[in-house]
Amino acid sequence: MKMARTKRRARFLIVAKTTSYQTYVKERRDVRTTELLAKKDPAVRRLVAAHEAHESAVREVRDAVKTLGISAGFVTTDTMHDCAPGDFDVVVTVGGDGTLLSTSHGVGVTTPILGINSAPEHSVGFFCGARNGGVKEAFTAVLEDRMPRTVVSRMQVDLNGVCLSRRVLNDALLCHEIPAATSRYILTLRRGDGREEEEEQKSSGLWIGPAAGSTAAQRSAGGHLLPLTSRRIQYVVREPYTPTGNPLALSRGTVDETGVIIIRSKMRQGKLFLDGPHVVHEVGLGDVVTLRRSDEDLTVLGLARSETAARKPSRRPRRP
Repeated sequence: MKMARTKRRARFLIVAKTTSYQTYVKERRDVRTTELLAKKDPAVRRLVAAHEAHESAVREVRDAVKTLGISAGFVTTDTMHDCAPGDFDVVVTVGGDGTLLSTSHGVGVTTPILGINSAPEHSVGFFCGARNGGVKEAFTAVLEDRMPRTVVSRMQVDLNGVCLSRRVLNDALLCHEIPAATSRYILTLRRGDGREEEEEQKSSGLWIGPAAGSTAAQRSAGGHLLPLTSRRIQYVVREPYTPTGNPLALSRGTVDETGVIIIRSKMRQGKLFLDGPHVVHEVGLGDVVTLRRSDEDLTVLGLARSETAARKPSRRPRRP
């Protein structure tokens, strides 16, 4: 059934981020942050502007909900655990990519998600299909079933045979808990055709993720841009340690949708980060991390348009 036929009954869950200004200045009354703001220190120069832009976007969202007669629930990323996203027709995030990523962990395969970039001058918003100033138009397109839909793969991550998540959208990072220490592990690729490759490695860590995350850390570390609807999982070694000058055989690559990436830790103090710094698991000596394509895809609204801009190669200035 198209959304347009259920316009008045459509239920939106609005998930808004809490800005750094709100957290550190208004709520925690952090002395250091307040002092730096008073001095107009460059370290906090954008804090107020980003907060004000976000608050303006939240007001715009509320106005659009009221004008269009949408039934909506409003929560923050901190209180989202109190609701069930599956009870809503659409989940809308107000913030940036981090807000959508954290929210997406609670969103199943049947509920589409739309990101509103609340402060485009301070946030990339790759996953966001709309931005402040265009909220009403975006909501109308959703209600009339005109908003482009992109089904993207997510990744399942297991630790010692126990599933940690089936909803990793961006990437996982396995590394030593101390950034200056060497990450040691054994990387095994188990391909869908039964072939298996293995290599013992030392590096600064290992990025692994589905196609949606290939524009972010994977790309910065030397990985390839994957088609957004690709069902492959990519791995990229961060700063491989090769004292003999011989490159690693498995420095970067992919496995198909039936392949598995297996990492056996040789670290006593390893960490596994999922979709950013907030979801983290300890990985000890001999622990085994397994990563594969998940059977829980995610439908992202408006991503087709935002992807075009984000994936264009940047123009380099001509040399004089």
